[in-house]
Amino acid sequence: MVKNNKIALVVFDMAGTTVNENNIVYKTLQKAINNAGYSLSLEFVLKHAAGKEKKQAIIDILEQDNEVNEVLVDTVFNDFKGLLATAYKEMEVSTYPGTTELFSLLRRNKVKVALNTGYDLKTARQLVSKLNWSSGVEFDLLVTASDVERGRPEPEMIFLAMEKLGVTDSKLVVKIGDSIIDVEEGKNAKCGLSIGVTTGAHTREQIETASPDFIINSLMELENILLKA
Repeated sequence: MVKNNKIALVVFDMAGTTVNENNIVYKTLQKAINNAGYSLSLEFVLKHAAGKEKKQAIIDILEQDNEVNEVLVDTVFNDFKGLLATAYKEMEVSTYPGTTELFSLLRRNKVKVALNTGYDLKTARQLVSKLNWSSGVEFDLLVTASDVERGRPEPEMIFLAMEKLGVTDSKLVVKIGDSIIDVEEGKNAKCGLSIGVTTGAHTREQIETASPDFIINSLMELENILLKA
């Protein structure tokens, strides 16, 4: 599948990229912030929060109104975590078409598959469990924002995945995600390819501002890109 062993690892974002959860995280984030007295649109929340560690996302959103203080941030974040736990218990989640088949194809061709996410570990594990995915079966590694000191767009999650999976050259890594900050993360890690997908938080036009190597409409397009890598 991959020519000349030029790819050793593909790092996939979760929600909006591999996991279709109908933007429930950002709808819940919107609700928690608006519970604190705001009236923000989902579009605004997606613009400023997509792909980020969620407490940092709250800070970045509130900074738009110059009203950031630790008590307010903690109040919103705690409300968000409670609302999200309830939402995830009640909702159904699914993968995007071709996702598990792509994972299997990559792993059969000795390309490692890592999931990374701005969620904390508990939330990410909830998602993985709902999909009946297991580390070592569908994918090789899960890395979350709570595993590193600095989340996206810093490259620490990608570097941690590389370290744990024995990949020493970031040029052999592909990063794919549905937000600007996913692309920025890949570029900051100096990945061989940083790819945006339009199935989630940001539009093609928004993703274009991060200058990805490719923008695709479906993960099913990724195989052809990797064949040319």
